[in-house]
Amino acid sequence: MTRKRRRSGKTVRRSKAADLTALAHCFTRQLQAPPVVAGEPGGPTAAVNLVFSPVSVYATLALLATGARGGTLQELFDTLGVDSRDDLAVFARRAAERALVDRSRSGGPAVAFACRASHDVAWALLPAFRDAAATSYNAEAHAVDFSNEPEKAVGEINGCLASATNKHIDSILDPSSVNTLTSLVLSCAIHFRGRWEAPFAKAHTVVDKFHRLDGSTADVPFMCSVRSQYIAIRNGHKVLKLPYISPAPAPRKGSSSESNVGDDPAPKYSMCIFLPDERDGLPGLVEKMSSGPGFWHYRLPTLQVPVGDFRLPKFKLSASGSVRQVLRNGMGINSVFVAGEADLANMVAKRDEDASGTLLYVADVCHKAVLEVNEGGTVAIGATASYMLCGASAIMDQPVKVDFVADHPFVFFLIEEVSRAIIFVGRVLDPSISG
Repeated sequence: MTRKRRRSGKTVRRSKAADLTALAHCFTRQLQAPPVVAGEPGGPTAAVNLVFSPVSVYATLALLATGARGGTLQELFDTLGVDSRDDLAVFARRAAERALVDRSRSGGPAVAFACRASHDVAWALLPAFRDAAATSYNAEAHAVDFSNEPEKAVGEINGCLASATNKHIDSILDPSSVNTLTSLVLSCAIHFRGRWEAPFAKAHTVVDKFHRLDGSTADVPFMCSVRSQYIAIRNGHKVLKLPYISPAPAPRKGSSSESNVGDDPAPKYSMCIFLPDERDGLPGLVEKMSSGPGFWHYRLPTLQVPVGDFRLPKFKLSASGSVRQVLRNGMGINSVFVAGEADLANMVAKRDEDASGTLLYVADVCHKAVLEVNEGGTVAIGATASYMLCGASAIMDQPVKVDFVADHPFVFFLIEEVSRAIIFVGRVLDPSISG
């Protein structure tokens, strides 16, 4: 039966999870692009490997939307997949309860998430924005002196992010990012540390050849295993799912029985690796992924299979830079970056009487992500800051044993399966390049 989309009444919208997925899909398309030259505006620093944290970028845009109005607010709503600030608050609460909450005390991954609104001492956060930021995003407000001491202000912002990420990200802004016209910087950071359900034995790690896209090779350490793994064979690629240790389900409220767990299932974190069959098949695989935001979700393996030759490289990735052009070209966010068009009047106000005619716009959105995969699990960190100035493939038959040899470029997603939140996405073109 064919479903017809309703057109009367309220517009039918995608869920918040779907639009977080759409944002991740936007970043996935960037994985096919050639490396950006260092210093080139609109892209990350020059590195063959890339990693992004879509949930960190989403949170920053959501925080920005709490202070936007008019057409600027509508653009952000369209990107974030919501109809109102109440919807954003619901997303923030669900994210806090699901993908972004620390589970280390109950045996799951350690997750730290922090938001911050740093405003110039000559400006004051408007009460509605300050309250919404604190209530929905636990965003701390802090006054700094951009006008007179920009370097000190940048140091304070970077220090807060370093503290939130256990010093894995020591900075996201440099002194040139702000000037005497800067009035507000919004920043978000996430730190994830998870242990595999089935760790790899360090004694089994071997050094072997990794084949780059240009045909050259690099000697890198590969983690090996003879255990059964979650692997699916698709048309032209394979998918590996490596689960992290998950927390035990919480008992249902009001129940004394440990067997009575809540209706809400416990979070399940996994790293999913998409490996093309051909050594030079990554561009084609990313093009397939670009066919729709849900590509990754419907291709995840559900069953463990015995493995033959299994090798996965250890890797550590780091990428930083502007994502402004990605948001403009990929997500349709435009007015917020244009002086005179951006409407962010619900965020801050000048303390003196010269506030009339003072308009804010977003100068840039900076993003930094770091991710390391080793025998024990994953450490991943992402941070995003924006600052403002005045002015389907068929499943193939599974063989008895499946080889999974990631000795050539691949892409990966770090996800929370229940909410379908994509916390990190990236590509590995050369694991011998650390950072």
